[in-house]
Amino acid sequence: MRPHDQGGDRPTTQDPAKRGLRQDFDARARAARADFEASIQRRRADFDARNEALTARTGRNLPAAIGIALAFAVVMLAALLIWKPAFMVVAAFLLGVGVYELTSAMRFAGRDVPRIPSVGVAIAVVPAAFLLGQVAALFTLLGGIVLISAWRLVEVAVARTKPPVGNVVRDLTNGLFVQAYISLLGACVVLLSAQRDGQFWVIAFILVVVAVDTGAYATGLNLGKHPMAPRISPKKTWEGFAGSVAASIVVGIIVSVLLLGLPWWTGIVLGVLISGSATLGDLTESMIKRDLGIKDISSFLPGHGGLLDRIDSILPSAAVAYVLFLIVNH
Repeated sequence: MRPHDQGGDRPTTQDPAKRGLRQDFDARARAARADFEASIQRRRADFDARNEALTARTGRNLPAAIGIALAFAVVMLAALLIWKPAFMVVAAFLLGVGVYELTSAMRFAGRDVPRIPSVGVAIAVVPAAFLLGQVAALFTLLGGIVLISAWRLVEVAVARTKPPVGNVVRDLTNGLFVQAYISLLGACVVLLSAQRDGQFWVIAFILVVVAVDTGAYATGLNLGKHPMAPRISPKKTWEGFAGSVAASIVVGIIVSVLLLGLPWWTGIVLGVLISGSATLGDLTESMIKRDLGIKDISSFLPGHGGLLDRIDSILPSAAVAYVLFLIVNH
């Protein structure tokens, strides 16, 4: 038997035509992949450029804002609709972080507001309001203010270098402001949620606040020409405010009829009042940041500012919604 007839491997040669076809196929595949990757990079660069332009024009990262808002909405809705006491955890987190952000920003600006007792008071107000009511919440807040003031005075007493009296008074008044601005207004949300069907009121007024923000954003972005408060918030315009009022009235009517079971005209009242309070809350926080010489309260939300930057419109609106609830139900 000849060697090539025996079993086992034998050398083979690839057909040149087949080799050429395979090489041509590989080249086409690499070219298609390169074109696809280049297209993705162009689309990403175009998206980033548009997002940067939109951020520069509006002062916020819109995709991040939407994502954060949706995340908060899911958590709050779950707490309010599944098991209301769980909302205490959400509220305590929001108020505690908000107070910590503001007191930290104040300390950065040279205003020594004690952070530990300030955060502790904000958290303590939440269960007092939810479980015991408004009287207990008020006494908890007042007692907390005394504690914060005493804490600062003890710090001054044991300090080697005594600060000027004027600075100490400023620190005490700033500590009082933090509690009035965040803890007191935040307690209104908790008090409202603890009422019978109060969870629907919380959802309703927050939806109206969202409408205020969205209406102001859309109208101001496209039609805004006349600054509303250029020294406080240069991007706010009267056209944007008009859009916020219109949007809040529409959503106010919808939530009043479908969610709260109230006459349609109460939605107009709710929308008008919330549009005013939400705008006031936004301007108030802008004034605080301008006074402290900062752009954002904190960097708690990377690239998006602080948590307080996201709830500034909700805080005063909570007080308005709580008062309206008491008027309607009592």
